Amino acid sequence: MPDKSARRGNGADHTGDSVALASGRITDALREAILSGRLKAGSRVRQAELAEEFGISRIPVREALRQLESEGLMILVPNSGAWVSKLDRDEYIEIYKVRERLEPLAISESSARLAAETIERMEELILQIEQTNDPDDFLRLDREFHLLSYEGANMPQLTQMIHRFWNSTQQYRRAFTAIAGQDGMAAVHAEHRLILDALRRRDAEQSALILYGHIRRTRLQLEKHPEIFA
Repeated sequence: MPDKSARRGNGADHTGDSVALASGRITDALREAILSGRLKAGSRVRQAELAEEFGISRIPVREALRQLESEGLMILVPNSGAWVSKLDRDEYIEIYKVRERLEPLAISESSARLAAETIERMEELILQIEQTNDPDDFLRLDREFHLLSYEGANMPQLTQMIHRFWNSTQQYRRAFTAIAGQDGMAAVHAEHRLILDALRRRDAEQSALILYGHIRRTRLQLEKHPEIFA
């Protein structure tokens, strides 16, 4: 005869699995909504409404919001609620200055070990980026291009920090695409090609220098538009 405690344990495992699956589904949906701009920075997210929308309890909703907070996409205030992250101008400048140091480190560590298939995919992405006029497509492709360039670094802590900063500054990259103009985007395309060329040559120092300037130029451009941070 099966042991009752074992049956209870299995039930608990199934319940835990269900919560994890539901939480993952909500996390993915909210992350996509935030990164695509459908959920605006500063928007309030209500647990009860999400639970009702997904037809689940609030437990997986809370888990999803905690995960998104760890990714830099949500701000949770105890006894108050949850909001989509929004940076003020000083926070934005600080994060971009940190990115200007961290991401060149990642690409320089990555360059010697980056797979040839990854470099080929980056070249495909450059062509797609240059051909698109859709801001959302640009943001998606640009994100893939840069994060792929760090894949050879084998530095998980650094990679985690970079992903968090990319998430928390997504709204400002979207703003950059709106104000960059033809000349600004031409510079972006040229810098992408210079980065790829340095990676093909396995030139860690050059790839890091180009990337530093690439990130810095975005920061300086957006600093000229205080209305973005209003």
